[in-house]
Amino acid sequence: MAAVDDLQFEEFGDAATSAANPGTTTIHIEGPSESPTHQPGLPRGSGGEEDDELLGNDDSDKTELLAGQKKSSPFWTFEYYQTFFDVDTYQVFDRIKGSLLPIPGKNFVRLYIRSNPDLYGPFWICATLVFAIAISGNLSNFLIHLGEKTYHYVPEFRKVSIAATIIYAYAWLVPLALWGFLMWRNSKVMNIVSYSFLEIVCVYGYSLFIYIPTAVLWIIPQKAVRWILVMIALGISGSVLAMTFWPAVREDNRRIALATIGTIVLLHTLLSVGCLAYFFDAPEMDHLPTATVAPNQTVATAK
Repeated sequence: MAAVDDLQFEEFGDAATSAANPGTTTIHIEGPSESPTHQPGLPRGSGGEEDDELLGNDDSDKTELLAGQKKSSPFWTFEYYQTFFDVDTYQVFDRIKGSLLPIPGKNFVRLYIRSNPDLYGPFWICATLVFAIAISGNLSNFLIHLGEKTYHYVPEFRKVSIAATIIYAYAWLVPLALWGFLMWRNSKVMNIVSYSFLEIVCVYGYSLFIYIPTAVLWIIPQKAVRWILVMIALGISGSVLAMTFWPAVREDNRRIALATIGTIVLLHTLLSVGCLAYFFDAPEMDHLPTATVAPNQTVATAK
């Protein structure tokens, strides 16, 4: 007991000495049974950082916003146009999947494009579609007349240039006209949703992907099958366009909003039906008049 009292007296004396002399330093040695307590101000380990990332705290949100910002460069430099093609393979496949599987109530722009709109996917989708339509159109014409002695197959390379003119004009001029119309209506009616020209081009480009496998299947020499395929492709791609641009016009006058969506779907229908009619359902009996004239000339000679 005397030893304990002496230890307590020494601790009380140390406390009194430190209170009387605030400049002095007191060293406290912890016993083996004592364990350091967690200080709230100390940094946490990797587990806390992972929780912040999963929960999406303010710091992680700020980091994402800073990472999503693009460096602005003059429009005459290569770096300015390079930003439009700064997209990875995962994003391209994800946007293609979104254009093939439209989800009602989900905005295609906000769900897939707004974080990083690109021209890489639309450019190559249009280029692939041009060659798919031109090559499939030539193969379809060949299969239709296969086995006919009076038919001589000649590849029509002009279909490539015609298809390129149609597809790229539609993928650029229609978005430009739609963007100008939406800007004009937004100056009169304040809409909640608005799209940039790059976002509209991106939507139109990815919506055309469904026509690549459709053009390949158009080789089947059955008109009923071709029209069924074009209706399926038109329903999928048209629904993507309608569900994307309806939020941008629904605050406008009811008639104007419906007319805008109707015009978008009508132009898309004209593209689909026009490509099918011109490249695949062209007149197929051009070579027959030469075969029908020959018997008449023979009869005339016999007389």
